[in-house]
Amino acid sequence: MSQGARTRPEGSGQALSKAYDTALLDLDGVVYAGGNAIAHAVDSLATAREGGMHLAYVTNNALRTPDTVAEHLTELGIPTGADDVITSAQAVARLISEQVPAGSRVLVIGGEGLRVALRERGLEPVESADDDPAAVVQGFGGPDLPWGRFAEASYAVARGVPWFASNTDLTIPSGRGIAPGNGAAVEVVRIATGAEPQVAGKPLPPMHRETILRTGAKRPLVVGDRLDTDIEGAFNGEVDSLLVLTGVTDGAQLLAAPPQHRPTYVDADLRGMLTGQPEVTEAGEGFRCGGWSARVGEERLELDGDGEALDGLRALCAAAWTAAGDGVCELDGGKALARLGL
Repeated sequence: MSQGARTRPEGSGQALSKAYDTALLDLDGVVYAGGNAIAHAVDSLATAREGGMHLAYVTNNALRTPDTVAEHLTELGIPTGADDVITSAQAVARLISEQVPAGSRVLVIGGEGLRVALRERGLEPVESADDDPAAVVQGFGGPDLPWGRFAEASYAVARGVPWFASNTDLTIPSGRGIAPGNGAAVEVVRIATGAEPQVAGKPLPPMHRETILRTGAKRPLVVGDRLDTDIEGAFNGEVDSLLVLTGVTDGAQLLAAPPQHRPTYVDADLRGMLTGQPEVTEAGEGFRCGGWSARVGEERLELDGDGEALDGLRALCAAAWTAAGDGVCELDGGKALARLGL
């Protein structure tokens, strides 16, 4: 079955930490939330690492340097080196370096993570459109980034200077709620200039390429909480993925996922890396997983049985995705999800 035709979550007879050589882990919503470790994350990652799995942390946030991210993870009890962290700043810096001469000046609209990544690729960060930049790069600069920085980018882009963005996530979680992300800042420059940037971050191929180049992964597993970045990035990279339900995606969003957003596996949290995954099998007119069976009714998804709620969700996904094919399932699954408490 091709990845584009996925109609059910897959099973694995082995623990995922044994079946894959490298976990490519998103951070916020997977490993931590609001800066604090998510339940079971520290112990699960330690067990996976002790069993021989390489752990790499992949983030679209271009503000923090790999050193800073590694220090934070280590403080949480997850020993991490800077080489284990891959950022969208690194991915966009490589993309720029392939299109401009070595030593070129690059106008930076963002934070220290971008500057460090550009220097790593032999490029010179500058602050003004009047510094004769060969490229403009935009990444998340934090809540204190001055408005004038967007004007500086606009001046250069309007002159025809190539424009790059680390990522286009419209929002970013914070301790106080959801805040505008780099994608919102990119929209400001797009509106002012009418131009379109080249984008490197998840879910696009430059980020996946950067990750594979830096980790050397042969059989990677993408682990994330977002369908539109983590899971779609795995789809674009043609690798398997594990969705954990500790972040932004809920059961209803999962049932409605189009093909590029359908994960290979689904589990509650990172403990799912340490176990096999149950098979979802065809059963009559529907699908079965564990103690649950699901089928497509005339206008809704129907669920019967009992047992682990996640098994019911997996069976529901098989019914929903089969009904949707290459589209989006529009059947009512509310009652079935309510029965699972999801």
